[in-house]
Amino acid sequence: MLLTDRDLLRRASAEAVGAGLLVAIVIGSGIAAQRLSPGDLGLQLLENSTATGAGLVALILALGTVSGAHFNPVVTMADRMLGGISTRDAGVYVVAQLVGACCGAVIANLMFGLSAVTLSTHTRSGSDIWLGEFVATFGLLLVILGVVRSGRSSVTPYAVGGYIAAAYWFTSSTSFANPAVTIARMFSNTFAGIAPASVPAFVGFQFVGGAVAVAALAVLYPGVAEAAADVVLPHRTEEAA
Repeated sequence: MLLTDRDLLRRASAEAVGAGLLVAIVIGSGIAAQRLSPGDLGLQLLENSTATGAGLVALILALGTVSGAHFNPVVTMADRMLGGISTRDAGVYVVAQLVGACCGAVIANLMFGLSAVTLSTHTRSGSDIWLGEFVATFGLLLVILGVVRSGRSSVTPYAVGGYIAAAYWFTSSTSFANPAVTIARMFSNTFAGIAPASVPAFVGFQFVGGAVAVAALAVLYPGVAEAAADVVLPHRTEEAA
């Protein structure tokens, strides 16, 4: 049991660090974009999306073999639904992701000389925006599980990073697609922020999009559960080893 707990702590630490750095990339590049390209929202979004997509590829490559590089409660939920992770481990993953993500928001604010925590006033609401979050999250799970199930796990980091960068542009919500990141972004009143009142609907549609994606993949790839242990990247726990 001690060995297992130590292993879970190691994997949870990777999830916290990954989620934290991901949020720091999202918020930090958003702040930098605002300062570098004032008044040009299109260029700001380009800078923000490019940094996020590239950073996500790097984080998955760096930490994927430790924890699978979920960095996202919806991905962890999908992995649990498919049997790739236990209920206990999934719960620990989600807590680690939330804590890490919120720390990442604080660090990003401080790096740019802002208050550690400032609640965002950027309202993101409406059926069109919520549909955008559903589509963004559905597509993210489709990409992750589809690529893994096809036996091409080595290209998953690039597929995920590319999809997120693209989804910034083709979804009305600019593709948060991650409850931990969404919650953390409400603590930064900057380009990447989201008002607290907008968070519950975003998170709800993200989980719905993830659940529908799992159901769709069960139809498209009947044996998708067999690849659950390789989400997002193949990784082995000490217990399994």
